[in-house]
Amino acid sequence: MLSTAAIVAAGVGLVPGVANATGQDGAKGMDHRGVSAPDLDLSKIAAKAYKEGTTTSSPAAKTVHPAAKGGQKAADAAAEPTVALEAGATSAHGVELKLAVTSDPGTALGVQVEWGDGSQIQVGANGPTNLTENHVYAKAGVYTVKVSLVDGSGVRGTNQIVVQTAGNEFTPHTPTRLLDTRAGIGAPAKKVPAFGTARIKVGGAAQIPAGVTAVALNVTVTNPSKDGHVRVYAEGGEVPTTSNVNYTPGQTVPNMVIASVGQNGYVDIYNHGAGELDLIADVTGYFSKSAASGYTSLNPSRIVDTREGLGTGTGKVPGYGSFSTQVHGRGGVPASAKAVALNVTVHEPNMEGHLTVYPGGAAPTSSNLNFGQGQTIANSVIVPIGPDGKISIRNGAGAGTHVIVDVVGYYSPESESALIRTAPSRWFDTREWGNPLDGRSYIYGRVAGGDTNVTALVTNATVTNPEGTGFLTVSPDPNSWAAYEGGWDSWPTPPNSSNLNWTYRKTVPNLVQASSGVNNVIDFWNMGYQSTDLLVDTFGFYAKN
Repeated sequence: MLSTAAIVAAGVGLVPGVANATGQDGAKGMDHRGVSAPDLDLSKIAAKAYKEGTTTSSPAAKTVHPAAKGGQKAADAAAEPTVALEAGATSAHGVELKLAVTSDPGTALGVQVEWGDGSQIQVGANGPTNLTENHVYAKAGVYTVKVSLVDGSGVRGTNQIVVQTAGNEFTPHTPTRLLDTRAGIGAPAKKVPAFGTARIKVGGAAQIPAGVTAVALNVTVTNPSKDGHVRVYAEGGEVPTTSNVNYTPGQTVPNMVIASVGQNGYVDIYNHGAGELDLIADVTGYFSKSAASGYTSLNPSRIVDTREGLGTGTGKVPGYGSFSTQVHGRGGVPASAKAVALNVTVHEPNMEGHLTVYPGGAAPTSSNLNFGQGQTIANSVIVPIGPDGKISIRNGAGAGTHVIVDVVGYYSPESESALIRTAPSRWFDTREWGNPLDGRSYIYGRVAGGDTNVTALVTNATVTNPEGTGFLTVSPDPNSWAAYEGGWDSWPTPPNSSNLNWTYRKTVPNLVQASSGVNNVIDFWNMGYQSTDLLVDTFGFYAKN
């Protein structure tokens, strides 16, 4: 088990977990807990995300004065009141507007603010006045705010400013291949060299509009000649130290990625490995400032298991076979949902192949999950829901395999939470603590100091150095942070779902959109019986207001 001594020696400053008392483990047979991960303080990260690209201004000189009566020229601007405007995002949907009113001393004016969403306020200004007003929009987007200076004679001057929320909403996209270095799709038909970079055009490609801010991609590494990993990030930004897909020679490995898009519309994939490789990237949706679908995080729930006949027939999906399953109305997904966030697992495949998850109709040429014979492997999937409320899954292998599907969230116009993009950063790495996470144990971490506006994290979890087979389950913790600090916490029950599966000594990553639950505490469960190291990187979060 992770020890307090190891943490203190490492200088990490974590709050240690408590060894579980005998009898608390119940029927699960779990009797250890890891230490807590650091509190992921999003305040500084969020402030930077709100500021970058969302602060605008309109100087006093842009105040427009109405023409005087009788067709005379506009009144002398020097004698008329003016208002300077400055605006910036303060939260996913909130903005702050600063107003600097200039007028003769003792001049009483009404300051009318029209927020651009049909709502307005009016405040007073007596002579030169500085004001700050805040507003929260119902939906993420770009709005024109108009400010009018009025008195008994009518409007004396107006100024306006365009504001945009920090939040980004999701639009599903039919699964489409944007990059395949084997076939020359989106890039020259040649391998990405060691420590080289492939570019993906997102904005303006495949009917994706220009100006999108982030994209949901399934990134697949294939034919690598040496060990390594890839890093996905917005073109124009610094190469991050985080990872998205880890690979070994000859391996084909996919992983879902939510990546920021550069201002030029491109995403970069950096090959941090000493050998060359091929890269494939399929898009399933994108984020923008336009009002579309927000995100609702759910406690993980199983909706398909071919081993038991859940959600479809019992038995393996035959080679090149497919099935459809109902999503609307199951696992907490409402009929208004446009897309669903899933974790899809292949179990006991009879030969190597891939799965394709799609909204129905003809199966696209994209893939979501690649697997080898006998391999149990999971991958995160974001997929549009068909008009009949179903999704379809096709087995691209020539022989049968079991398929398991867990739903973790959905996107709908009614969902409140919008994506806040952040620079990729590492939350924690058990290798730095000096001890791996024990089997049948968990690490708990607090998110945003308990800020209930934050509903979920966009993370990439990577298991490395496992001492046996197992799987990871990520779920919200029913205990508060205060309960852990006070020692009156109770032993949580992990859900019947998985986020990634591993075998002895294999390094396996997967995207995890982790619900922060009611307490803003997240658990990372090692559901195997042997220890493993765990790395968690963050790429953004969802927030309501």
